[in-house]
Amino acid sequence: MPNIEPLISIIVPVYNSEKYLSRCIESILAQSFKNLEIILIDDGSKDASSSICDSYAASDSRIKAIHQKNGGIAKAQNTGLDIAHGDYIAFADNDDILDRHNIEYLLHALQITGADMSKARWQQFGVSQLENISHQALQSTVAPKMISVFNSPLLAYQTVFSKILRLIGEYTGHNTEARYFNEANWCRLYKRELWDGIRFPEGMYAQDVMVAGRLYARMNKVADIDCVLYYWLQSAGSVTHKERSFSFYHDNVAAGITNFEYALEHGVMPARSYYTLIGSVNEEATAPDINESSNRIQYEADLKKKAELLERLTTYQRLQCAALQKSACLRRVYTIVKSKHGIADTAVYGGVGGYISRRHLHKQQYINTLSMPTNGTYHIQRGVLHPTHSIDG
Repeated sequence: MPNIEPLISIIVPVYNSEKYLSRCIESILAQSFKNLEIILIDDGSKDASSSICDSYAASDSRIKAIHQKNGGIAKAQNTGLDIAHGDYIAFADNDDILDRHNIEYLLHALQITGADMSKARWQQFGVSQLENISHQALQSTVAPKMISVFNSPLLAYQTVFSKILRLIGEYTGHNTEARYFNEANWCRLYKRELWDGIRFPEGMYAQDVMVAGRLYARMNKVADIDCVLYYWLQSAGSVTHKERSFSFYHDNVAAGITNFEYALEHGVMPARSYYTLIGSVNEEATAPDINESSNRIQYEADLKKKAELLERLTTYQRLQCAALQKSACLRRVYTIVKSKHGIADTAVYGGVGGYISRRHLHKQQYINTLSMPTNGTYHIQRGVLHPTHSIDG
């Protein structure tokens, strides 16, 4: 029987991105994995983005251009999810660049580990670097050295969540970067069924944060690849760099509350959500429009809700959350979490041309040696090791 490749749906919300959209689409078309459904959702753009989408759709049958009235990124993402036919789902922002092996490596990591989602590293870049980054992504000179498989994704998501924690963890040899589970949906590859019954809340800034806990709770395994496969453009016009209103901070408070409660329901200490909730409530007070009557009322309600949620934590849990929030005592807290839960198995690079994946299957541990030649095919040799303890960064 012929080897039928799975279909990958890549959803790209598009809004007023005429300066960068073509480079984003070209990086997707250059993917080494070719069985793609590329869904461009034009969310009521007022520039030439709409015609750019149509032009690409006319030139490549894998591309669908959908035009809708402006409703925000969540509505565009939901439209993409509703019409996607792929076995797997990926997202990309309309001004970002994908490494040419992005989909190939993410899919391979899913297939060899049996994970529900795979993720990789990303790199920020500025507008002045656009030409160089586009060339770098096309050349794809960096190969993966390690894959880490996480058996408790919701726990991992709630454990390591800020840059300083990741840096300290890496310095102390805890493979913390692999453990970093952020809320962004790009540079991820999802099994399609994870999105059954889940859609982004429309009209929110923090739409991705709001669904993160539910998604991770559905996953049994997540595979992390230790190389950069995605380039994130930092531009002055993005939401990230604009002055933030009260509603922006309140959306993050609402998402923090949702994930806080969700973690507690699943018996997971909500360290990340504690961090999000405390920080976002404090930031609400700094918003330029905090003194509008409706915002002041909402702020007081958020303070009350925060106090109620903190009361649901034990004293020890509050100390752990506070320590993580202040970036202190990382190694102590991390060791506690690690020893109690053992949330990762680690795959070790096997040298030029291959990497070795170590993972637990029932009571036995297997080593998979995967040769990765330039033609993109994989040769697998499987051997059995004696049972050992989980290999943890």
